[in-house]
Amino acid sequence: MRGSWWWCVAAAQVGAGFVVQPAAPWRSRLGVIGELPEVEASLEKRQGRDKINEMKSNSEYLRHPLTEDLADLETLSISHDSYNLLKFHGSYQQDDREKRKKGAEKAWQFMLRLKVPGGECPGPLYLALDELCEAYGQQDLRMTTRQAFQIHGISKKNLKHVIKSIMDAGSTTIGGCGDINRNVMLPPAPLETEAYARARKWAAVCAELFVPQTEAFSEIWCDGEKLASVQYWKRHIVDETAMLTKARELEVDAKMQEMMRSDNGRGIITKAPVEPLYGDTYLPRKFKIGVTVEGDNSIDVYINDIGVVVLEDGGFNVLVGGGLGRTHGKETTFARAADELCRCDETTLPTVLKAIVAVQRDHGNREVRANARLKYLVHTLGVDAFRKLVEAYAGFQLPPPAPMKPWKYSDWMGWHETGDGTRFLGINVEQGRLRDFDDGPKLRSFLRAVFDACPEAAMILSPTQSMVIRNIKPDQTELVESLMAAHGVKHVEEIDPIVRLGMACPALPLCGLAVTEAERYMPTMLARIRTLLDHLGLDAEEIMVRMTGCPNGCARPYMAELAFVGDGKNSYQLYLGGSPVLTRVGFPYKDRCKVATIEHDLEPLFAMWRDTRATPSEAFGDFVARTGKPALDDFAATYKCTAPIYAAA
Repeated sequence: MRGSWWWCVAAAQVGAGFVVQPAAPWRSRLGVIGELPEVEASLEKRQGRDKINEMKSNSEYLRHPLTEDLADLETLSISHDSYNLLKFHGSYQQDDREKRKKGAEKAWQFMLRLKVPGGECPGPLYLALDELCEAYGQQDLRMTTRQAFQIHGISKKNLKHVIKSIMDAGSTTIGGCGDINRNVMLPPAPLETEAYARARKWAAVCAELFVPQTEAFSEIWCDGEKLASVQYWKRHIVDETAMLTKARELEVDAKMQEMMRSDNGRGIITKAPVEPLYGDTYLPRKFKIGVTVEGDNSIDVYINDIGVVVLEDGGFNVLVGGGLGRTHGKETTFARAADELCRCDETTLPTVLKAIVAVQRDHGNREVRANARLKYLVHTLGVDAFRKLVEAYAGFQLPPPAPMKPWKYSDWMGWHETGDGTRFLGINVEQGRLRDFDDGPKLRSFLRAVFDACPEAAMILSPTQSMVIRNIKPDQTELVESLMAAHGVKHVEEIDPIVRLGMACPALPLCGLAVTEAERYMPTMLARIRTLLDHLGLDAEEIMVRMTGCPNGCARPYMAELAFVGDGKNSYQLYLGGSPVLTRVGFPYKDRCKVATIEHDLEPLFAMWRDTRATPSEAFGDFVARTGKPALDDFAATYKCTAPIYAAA
């Protein structure tokens, strides 16, 4: 074959201190762009496949055995294969460990995760979700770190009704979970500027470009009926502000189908009759995309499989290979920040996005699920070789990424001007739990009151599990603030910066992967950290702290300045050194730190930061990253702790 050559990936490649094992040695054709033969669409078949990939292939495009298991209402749970299939439909089967009874069946229930592109949620949709969680869930809603809603506590018999109701309200659960593109992230600032409008457009494009095409969703949840509702985020694709009519939505759908199915003959489009991009086995693992504006890193853009950065000059930079999930004790699994891949314009961006997904589809690891994310492929190949592979699918050379202005982090809390005569308000919600707390804010009641008094208002779920209320008229400012006061909702100025910056995953009792607490213990942990900082004379300082109940990284702990990663019933692994602007992965500092004596692990770190930082403004994360683990260990070895240990009530 003229102008091409066979390039083999080694069985293992060392980089960044880790060895990653690809599935089995595989080969792809690389060479000079313009002289490449067509890339085969079935390269993944050269690998072995694990049981989950075999199950996907045999499911008839996500139908079986889920259809049969859901029809069996005599059983509270579903089979293991259906459990994995149900994720594609936006739901996880869960067991409430605190409701287990000895000798009885587990306390099975289901969690639903919505597709909420960019976190946008119109008022009527929120009110519908509020009613559903009250009637069929556990009377609360959970905002996730990917700007989506979760409803917990749904029984098997009610699952179909709740999903159908969500679809009738103009949303969906398709894409909430599964080995497909997950919820697309976007800065929570609804600013009316050209750059932010372009970010909204391309976030919506990414959400629709990678929608699964199987009819299994409508068949199972809607009895095959086509929905009369309109999915609200699609208006951004055509730069329209008003909700689309159904006829206009169909025009947008046709435009996205053309973009999705456009075939350059280089292997992006598969021969699968139903799924042109995903093929018969979908992706090896979940896939995450974030879109942001140059300089605004409110979304943690470097943790995504693909990051799209809107540039001020009209172009885009594309990042690849971010991801945070790992496993304790397995050095072949690790958190990784994305690499800058290339620059695109509006004509080339769709092809590049599709090519990256096709590369992961065909070359991602389908034998070892722990190494199936795109980050391991990018890490093993190196970004330069990965770029050549993307070019082989795209059919053109990728320009180098453009220089970008420095990143800043903002959670967009407090009052802001939108730029169109309206205002938006960011409200901190601790760990993203929307509930009417007995001893705290009545958040659900507050939101119902806001949408009743301000019918044109809407909300945006933020990447930090908080919320933004948008489309507030200036003369409604006092009304909204009075509703905040009436429902015990605090202004951001009243919240400790450590609390404002903190995040935790749900963990116990529902997450099957959690080994210890996160959401429920986070307020206490943050209070202990604040007390310790005050004791050391650091009362004016703030630190980005995150906590997870396991190492899978749902609350993005590895990007934080200080993180607690559950590694035992009452212990955490400490991670240090993430960047305050979320551009750097931290490092593991210490394992098995006991909750009871956590002050003894933290006090030497804070004291050394206080006494030896380069400047008074050097952030904790930057300090520990610069200092390094050996020096931190040496200091801690001779340090005498003076702070009291927290005494639980």
